[in-house]
Amino acid sequence: MAAIALAGRHFPRFSFDLIYARPGQDEASWRRELDQALGLAGDHLSLYQLTIEPGTAFATAHGRGDFALPEDELAGALFELTQERLAAAGLPAYEISNHARPGSESRHNLAYWRYGDYVGVGPGAHGRLTIDGAKVATRQLRAPETWLEAVAVRGEGTQERLAVDPAERREEMLMMGLRIVEGVPRARFRRECGGEPETVLDPARLARLVEGGFLALDGAGLRATPAGRQRLNAVLAALL
Repeated sequence: MAAIALAGRHFPRFSFDLIYARPGQDEASWRRELDQALGLAGDHLSLYQLTIEPGTAFATAHGRGDFALPEDELAGALFELTQERLAAAGLPAYEISNHARPGSESRHNLAYWRYGDYVGVGPGAHGRLTIDGAKVATRQLRAPETWLEAVAVRGEGTQERLAVDPAERREEMLMMGLRIVEGVPRARFRRECGGEPETVLDPARLARLVEGGFLALDGAGLRATPAGRQRLNAVLAALL
């Protein structure tokens, strides 16, 4: 909290992250925590629901039964509470886990979500570059000492450059673009996929998700509804 206050005194733009749906957490305690966070926040907050990644010590502890996560219904209620409380405070969600006052959205992260180009620099970094209309994925050597040695010997630490095929390009763009409220504009969809959503995507799957209230498709483009963003992993699986 002292570090956040210090950042607020020195920088016009700053943000911090909170994790919710933690073991033992309920709606009342999370509401109190949100109110405290809003008292410290500037114009941006990132609020992530706790997930357990396979292969971590955390996953091992969970598998042993050392702790229990909230049931899905409670986790969903915490998500909805987060959206409502932050919107009421003037920081609506512009992405599943990110909230900002209008005009204060993270320009850095929007480059990813809008499937723009970015250069991966440093050990283990990934990049996406558009070269002559084709998307190229780059990956740097992961171990710092190996990366440093490669840079010293050949001037770079790139481990691989791979062309992103059309199906992967479509999936990456949708996985990123449907996270944000604005969704994927038609012009971007055409640029990356060579056609309109109605012709490139499976029509029956797309229609089911639109009729179910999880996706919206109109003249502007394709986007996830609030219900769709809350269940985006399942929506993407059903769509792709």
